[in-house]
Amino acid sequence: MPQIREQLALAVNRVMAEGSLYDPDLAALAIKQARGDMIEAIFLIRAYRTTLPRFGTSRPVNTGAMVCDRRISATFKDVPGGQVLGPTFDYTHRLIDFALAAEGEPPRAAEAQAQAGEMPRVTDYLNLDGLIQPEPEDDETPPDMTRAPMEYPAGRALRLQALTRGDEGFVLGMAYSTQRGYAKNHPFVGELRIGTVAVEVDIPELGFAVEIGEVVLTECETVNQFTGSKTEPAQFTRGYGLVFGQSERKAISMALVDRALRWQELGEDNLGAPAQDEEFVLSHADNIQATGFLEHIKLPHYVDFQSELELVRRLRAEARASQEREAAE
Repeated sequence: MPQIREQLALAVNRVMAEGSLYDPDLAALAIKQARGDMIEAIFLIRAYRTTLPRFGTSRPVNTGAMVCDRRISATFKDVPGGQVLGPTFDYTHRLIDFALAAEGEPPRAAEAQAQAGEMPRVTDYLNLDGLIQPEPEDDETPPDMTRAPMEYPAGRALRLQALTRGDEGFVLGMAYSTQRGYAKNHPFVGELRIGTVAVEVDIPELGFAVEIGEVVLTECETVNQFTGSKTEPAQFTRGYGLVFGQSERKAISMALVDRALRWQELGEDNLGAPAQDEEFVLSHADNIQATGFLEHIKLPHYVDFQSELELVRRLRAEARASQEREAAE
């Protein structure tokens, strides 16, 4: 299990993110049991998750205090705290490393450059001059889609939950479609950060919060154009993504789709793009539901097929009889 957890870390991160359970060891075990089938591993994690008791709710994590292994911005070169390149494939040659096939040769791990200390958000600087739409503060407890069925229209908190649990490939495809013109959504990555944050739980008997552990998260904020409206001046808007583990592709994709789905609240036109259709996106993003419905067709459907077969034979017989009558006349 340690080998899977360390050498297939990005696969483990995906299973945790789409399985909605942060446990690297358990995710590694699920991958091993599923023989590398990621969706099956995610299914195993979700099934196990339903057996766990829920003993409380943590406070919202403070990603602004994240100890960053990686933190970049595509909008400003020099930002307080600096650009932290960290572990990534972005600057590597896509060439097979045959040294890894040598007997006993371990994978060369990327060097982490964890940075602690103050790292203000890039969007905070845009917000100083009112150049980006401020996020509304809402203290209301968001709905939990793991305990209640999805309802439409869905609020942004519910949409973000669904996108976080959604299949990476599907969310990536939706995000790519927006960049190609289906929703006219070509943003800048305001900030992408990966690192460790503390998880705190309020203890009523003590009257204060206690840190119970740490999790690794990937957070992405995109900066998107917005021409303004009759009541709002021209300014930038945001897309947001937050995912367990190091999952850059998923976090960026999530931020793009989040922004596309905000067309109504921002007073924009619906261009009829798939990524703007809330029900289409959220109803098809979940790979467990999709897999179940897809794979059920390989189960026995003998009775259904026989009825279809009988129908086709009857229609062909009727058509043949009609042709014979016409020929006789």
